[in-house]
Amino acid sequence: MATQSPRLGWIGLGSMGAAMAKNIHAYLQFQYGTPLYFYNRTASRGDALEALGGERCASVSELATRSDVVFISASDDAAVQSIVDQIISSGSLTNKIVVDTTTIHPNTTKTISEKLGAQGAQFAAMPVFGATPVAEQGKLLVAFAGPENVYDTIAPFLKGVIAREVLQVGKDPEKATLLKTTGNFMMAGLMEIIAEAHVFAEKTGLGADVLERLLELNFGTVAHSDSIRMTTGVYMPGKGQTPWSDLNLALKDVGHGVDSAKQVGVSLKVGNTALEHLKRAKVYSEENGQRPLDSSSLYGIVREDSGLDFRTDYVVKRDASE
Repeated sequence: MATQSPRLGWIGLGSMGAAMAKNIHAYLQFQYGTPLYFYNRTASRGDALEALGGERCASVSELATRSDVVFISASDDAAVQSIVDQIISSGSLTNKIVVDTTTIHPNTTKTISEKLGAQGAQFAAMPVFGATPVAEQGKLLVAFAGPENVYDTIAPFLKGVIAREVLQVGKDPEKATLLKTTGNFMMAGLMEIIAEAHVFAEKTGLGADVLERLLELNFGTVAHSDSIRMTTGVYMPGKGQTPWSDLNLALKDVGHGVDSAKQVGVSLKVGNTALEHLKRAKVYSEENGQRPLDSSSLYGIVREDSGLDFRTDYVVKRDASE
């Protein structure tokens, strides 16, 4: 067993953050017998990790002081910027490493990289590809961009712990979030196509089962997973269930991609269509008591545009039984 590890801290225990933190903590415990320090604004979200032996910190400042490497998993740009400001206010950051796993705008990534660098810290962006179930399995796809020595330091906690593979994008942190935003509008476009295909199959009588089998056999795991989210009602979670990937995060993520493309004069027609459908799904959520919806809920909008109910028969029956 190895005897030394950098002290790791984790800020942010949303569904994705909690899954990644749990896997890193388990690895730390097994390999080094040391805990993962953690902080979350809503304290109760850390109860499960604390029960596993994670060590709770009372503030971002305390966690930053006690950690050599600080991971951030937040909801959006504003949250990351606030956390970074609190890390800076904690004291000397010389020899500290900050790694952000949040999907934020590449411009924001560049700004916080410069801000932390001015304080003597090293920074890397490490957004991840995959929904919560994938994070729980430790099989995310990680995009990393930052200093080589930072990668060497955190590499033991990536592949085989939280990730199935790591894409090294370069030394400029904003390149990792640029890759992630590119992937996001591609994913949204794929969801749009699959949603349209399912509506087409339903209205022509082809049926969902054979289409879903085709997606599984001929279009790969991601396409099949998106299909399952639609056919099993994940796109519109039932009572007490949570989205695999929240609609609000999808609006942010796809919006960043569309905006980044606009800045360089690229028109993302499919991406814009998907974004518009996500915005309309948000309206549907608001009109139905702020009902939580998955990022795949654009399927409901495609259904409505073709004269179908936002809800599939499966969802209607499931909701009636709850």
